[in-house]
Amino acid sequence: MPTKLSVNSADLALASVPAFWPVAMAAALFEQGTELYAKNLKFFEEEIKINEDLRPSLATPNRVRLDLRTMLLHEYGTPGGTTTLVDAPHAGHTAMIADYRDGQSLIQTLLANGVDHIALTDWKSATDDMKDLEIDNYLAEVVVAIDDLGGRVNLVGLCQGGWVSAMIAARFPGKVNSLVLAGAPIDTDAGNGPITRMVHASPSSFYEELVALGGGLMKGKFMLQGWKNMHPEQHYVQDQIDLYEHIDDPAYIAKEEAFESWYENPIDLPGRGYLQVINQLFKENRLTKGEFVGLAAN
Repeated sequence: MPTKLSVNSADLALASVPAFWPVAMAAALFEQGTELYAKNLKFFEEEIKINEDLRPSLATPNRVRLDLRTMLLHEYGTPGGTTTLVDAPHAGHTAMIADYRDGQSLIQTLLANGVDHIALTDWKSATDDMKDLEIDNYLAEVVVAIDDLGGRVNLVGLCQGGWVSAMIAARFPGKVNSLVLAGAPIDTDAGNGPITRMVHASPSSFYEELVALGGGLMKGKFMLQGWKNMHPEQHYVQDQIDLYEHIDDPAYIAKEEAFESWYENPIDLPGRGYLQVINQLFKENRLTKGEFVGLAAN
C-alpha cells in the first residue's frame, strides 16, 4: 500500500488557500532538502572514518606470547597438548583476516570445535631497517615460534602463509604434526588468475622499480592500488554507491567498517624478500619444482 503522508491541521489550512500553495511546497522541499543534507553529511563522515580513522584489530581476546622482529605471536585458549599455529597471510595485510569479527573468525571456529590452544602469526609492517630481509628471515622466525610453542605444532597456512608453512613442513618435518593449507599459492603456474597473468606479463624490472620507489620496501599502498585496479568499477564506483544506499543501515555499516579496517590498512614488505617471492616463487615456480632453497636446504 502507498505510504501515507503525515499532515497536520496547519498544513491543511495552508493547503486550502491557493495563495499559500507555494509556501507549502517550499516547506516540503526544505524538509526533503534537510534530510538529503543530513544523509550526505553522514555519508561523507563515514567515508572519512573508513579511509582515515579505522585500524585493524583482532576480534577475540588473546595474549601476545612473542614479540619478534617480523611478527607478534598471539595466543588464544589454554596451553596444553599440541598447539595449532595459524600462519596468517603475508601479502600486504594484517592477520585480522584470521580473526575477523564475531561470528566470522577462523580462530573462534577452531576454539568452538575442540581446538584448545591456538597461536597466530601477525606479521609486522616492514620498516626501513627491514628492507633487506629475505624469505629465510621469515622462515627462521616461524621456527622460533614453533620451538617456543613446544617444538611441534599443527600448522595451518593461509594464502601466502601457506607456502611459508609448506616450506617449514618440508624443511623441518619433525616440527609439524599436521599441515593444512587454505588458498595457498603453492603451484603458481596453476590456473590463469589475474595475479598470475600480471606477474608473468610484467618484467622483473617493473617490480624492482616499485621497490626502489618505496626506498627499498614494497609499500602496502602500492599493492593496494594494484588490487583495486584489477576491479576498478567495484572499488572506485560501486563501493561508494553501496555505502550511500545503506548509510542508515547499522548492520551494513558494521560489516563495511570491519572489512575496510582490514583492507584499507596495508602493511609494507621488505623489498628483497618481495622480489624473491615474485621471481623465485611466481615467475620460476621453484617451490613446486623442488628447486627452492630455504634455510640452506631444498
